Amino acid sequence: METDNPLDAGLGDHPLTAVRLEKVQALRRRGIDPYPVRFERSETAGELQERFAGLEAGAVTGEAVTVAGRIMLLRSFGKLVFVTIEDASGRIQLMCSRAEVDTATFEDFEALDLGDWVGASGEIVTTRKGELSVRIESFQLLAKALRPLPDKWHGLQDIEARSRRRYLDLMMNPESRRVALLRAGVISRLRQLFHERGFIEVETPVLLAEAGGALARPFVTHHNALDLNMYLRIATELHLKRLVVGGVERVFEIGRIFRNEGIDSTHNPEFTMLESYQALADYRDVLGMVEEMVADVAITTTGSARIQYQNRPLDLTPPYRQARMVDLVAEAVGEPVWPDRDVQELRDICERHGVVFEAAWGPGRLVEALFDQLVEHTIWEPVFVLDHPVEISPLARRRTDDDQLTERFELFIAGHEYANAFSELNDPLDQRARFQAQAAAKAAGDKDAHPIDEDYLTALEYGLPPTGGLGIGIDRLIMLLADKAHIREVILFPVLRPE
Repeated sequence: METDNPLDAGLGDHPLTAVRLEKVQALRRRGIDPYPVRFERSETAGELQERFAGLEAGAVTGEAVTVAGRIMLLRSFGKLVFVTIEDASGRIQLMCSRAEVDTATFEDFEALDLGDWVGASGEIVTTRKGELSVRIESFQLLAKALRPLPDKWHGLQDIEARSRRRYLDLMMNPESRRVALLRAGVISRLRQLFHERGFIEVETPVLLAEAGGALARPFVTHHNALDLNMYLRIATELHLKRLVVGGVERVFEIGRIFRNEGIDSTHNPEFTMLESYQALADYRDVLGMVEEMVADVAITTTGSARIQYQNRPLDLTPPYRQARMVDLVAEAVGEPVWPDRDVQELRDICERHGVVFEAAWGPGRLVEALFDQLVEHTIWEPVFVLDHPVEISPLARRRTDDDQLTERFELFIAGHEYANAFSELNDPLDQRARFQAQAAAKAAGDKDAHPIDEDYLTALEYGLPPTGGLGIGIDRLIMLLADKAHIREVILFPVLRPE
């Protein structure tokens, strides 16, 4: 079918969209705009369902309302047309009777399609079956849908298809809307909990001359005006700690982080991290705060700290188990494992247990590899894994009783990491030495190692007080509370390979 608009050619090639295009053109020929500027409703569907919840079948209220939403169901019975519309709060039915409106209004209403946005005014009634409805007196098309909605029962079942067409996923799948709302609730509650504890929320740079604060590979871009390569941040840590140096004693940020690494069920190159720093605290103070917050957020957003995750019960009620990384690894391999053990002996242990490692890794990285590949997936109930090797913790304070280990913890639940925290390293001389060791590792082939951030070292030389730092992976926490096994289910627009 040819149309009046050359831009319609692609849509006009399909019989279903061609019919809808012709309806748009017919409306315009009549002087009706199928995409008006605005519409004012009196109440949402959810508000009406709540207000008239006890209405008996066949009731006539005499109360006029104005509603608006997308058509999700349409049934025509000759002289009576029923349309179910959906807005952000829920659904409500519209009834249009040929006997109660003029012929043009009835025919226009009957010509509506699934997916169209409409606004309607009329009286609140209930049908003989008791369904709350608006018996319309007038209506207005608010947006003509040119494409038909997916089949309710067969469309948009695949995770990737739903991620690529998130707008359709949200339209058709109530579960996807539930997860989106839960995500908003988790972030809102975390923000509230930090505010209640006297933390100040800030924003730090996304584009950096050097990307530091984590063992990760950055994305590289180019600033044309400065003719300078820049990096998307891999953490907010170093800038937040600069603020503590400046006197902002409790600070946090919820922001997007970018790491040029793999994509799998728990990793997306762009993700959301919460980082906080508290002056005069150590990692034990932070540990207590994390227990309280995880349980609180679970109760606030799901109703209980006892949840189901992937068909298994999971109790997030504090206190959580605490165990050192070296002890968990030793238990797994059946012999002592320590960061000062001969590197070749640790490589031999890795090989005996089928643990993959890189030649450039030192003892600390090898201990971490043993933990990652032998222990992490075995953890179900929450466990604070403590006291990581110095080599893998370049920004954490050494333990006073063992300079091979740091005052650090990671929170593991259901086989994955959810939080990472340290007593922050505030000795500028030790920090410089560790940055230099990281630079040497980078030169030796470790692509995830830290660069040297001279400005951060300068800030430390002015004095960073004892500080407890924390990072929480927001997306993974939402996966846990929403009972989702893939990160794409909880990120509205995840990174995907182009079609």
